[in-house]
Amino acid sequence: MTHEILISGFGGQGVLFAGKLLAYAAMLEEKYVSWLPSYGPEMRGGTANCSVIISDEPVSCPLVTNPTVLVAMNAPSLDKFEDSVTKDGKIFTDASLISQEFKRNDTSNFAIPSTKMAEELQASKLSNMVLLGKVVKETSVLPFESIINALKKTVPASKQAMLEINKKALETGFNA
Repeated sequence: MTHEILISGFGGQGVLFAGKLLAYAAMLEEKYVSWLPSYGPEMRGGTANCSVIISDEPVSCPLVTNPTVLVAMNAPSLDKFEDSVTKDGKIFTDASLISQEFKRNDTSNFAIPSTKMAEELQASKLSNMVLLGKVVKETSVLPFESIINALKKTVPASKQAMLEINKKALETGFNA
C-alpha cells in the first residue's frame, strides 16, 4: 500500500510541520517514507506545500504529482491541486477558509471547519493538526497512536508546553 499525500496552504499554517509529523509517524511504523517540502521565498504568507509518501515498498521518487490524498488549507491550494488527485482519492479542506464547492465527484471529499474548531480550543494556529486528525481517521494511513507518539518526538523542546493542545487538536479532527 502506498499513500501519496500533498499538503498545501499559506506559509505559517503549519503545512510543513503536518507533513513532517506524518513522515515521522510512518518511520515509527517502519514504513518507507519521503518528505519533500516546498515553499516560496516569502515563507510566512507565501505558498507552501509538502509531499509525503508512505509505502510498504521503497520510494523511488519523492515527488507527488498525482496525490491519493490532498489536504488544501486555502482556496488557492484547492484550485491548484484538486484536478491532480487520483480517481478515488481523498480531498480534505478547511471549510472555515474555503467556501467553494469541490469540482470532483470521483473523489471522497471532506470539508471541516478546522480553523473554527482550532479557535474553539483557543489554539487558532492548530487547524493543521485538526485537519491531520481527520486525514488519519478517514484514510487509515497510520494508527492514530503513532501520530501521537511522533508528536511527542517532533515538538521542539522550546514548545513542549504546546504538546497537549496539539494532541487535543488532533483528537478533535479525528473525532469530527
